Amino acid sequence: MFIRSAVATLSGALALSALAVTTADADAGQGDTQVVQVLVNNGKSVVVGAITKKTITLSITARDNSGIKEAYGWLYHGSFDNPDGFAGPGSDTPLTCTPVPGSVTDSTCTASITIDPNAALINANAGTWHVWTSVDANDFDYINKDSAGTFLMKRAAKLTADASPEPVTAGKVITIKGTLSRANWGNLTYGGYAGQSAKLQFRKAGTTTYSTVKTVTSGTGGALKATATASVDGYWRWSFAGTGTTGATNAAGDYVDVTAG
Repeated sequence: MFIRSAVATLSGALALSALAVTTADADAGQGDTQVVQVLVNNGKSVVVGAITKKTITLSITARDNSGIKEAYGWLYHGSFDNPDGFAGPGSDTPLTCTPVPGSVTDSTCTASITIDPNAALINANAGTWHVWTSVDANDFDYINKDSAGTFLMKRAAKLTADASPEPVTAGKVITIKGTLSRANWGNLTYGGYAGQSAKLQFRKAGTTTYSTVKTVTSGTGGALKATATASVDGYWRWSFAGTGTTGATNAAGDYVDVTAG
């Protein structure tokens, strides 16, 4: 179990070196130890902003006929041989393993991991990440997997919405502007996100559901602009569905009072 032992004795970038130089031992194992399930952030994409740290949970369920002794986990982006992003609970810290209720063979091992955009991420890290794990059983069986599972790490997005004029006479045209931006992990700010589809949506006052009116593409600096005919009081907003590298977001609705003509 060279991978697990090396990672357990190193930290930070040195631990990455231990991963990188032990490719031959990746996906190695002995006996009947299995990784049954891997979940990061409860199966949801990890969306990280430009400044605020994000704490997520890594959960690994493993199985062996003798029961699980301990497990280690590590998150990385890029190739196993040469990762360009990584995060973990600590290279010498095992996950907390708890037997699955009613089972003598299965345990779920978990750890909280904090992602700091100021220290751990660059824009190129957005996309698919991998979970490396090593699991030891009580009978000395084990398994190492260089990619036991994957998840998406995304850059957070923001939207604004501003409808005018306010108030407006029924039947008149209003203009709804906005800006789509996303986290830049390189300079720790939000920058305009151009060339993306965004939906203009409306919710009638007194209701809870937004309906899509039209779809437009964000322009220079992430600028959004569309027109619509005002008929009743309600809220106008922009909605962005997200991409493989950027999280979804909705603008706060901008209320427009529509008066009789």
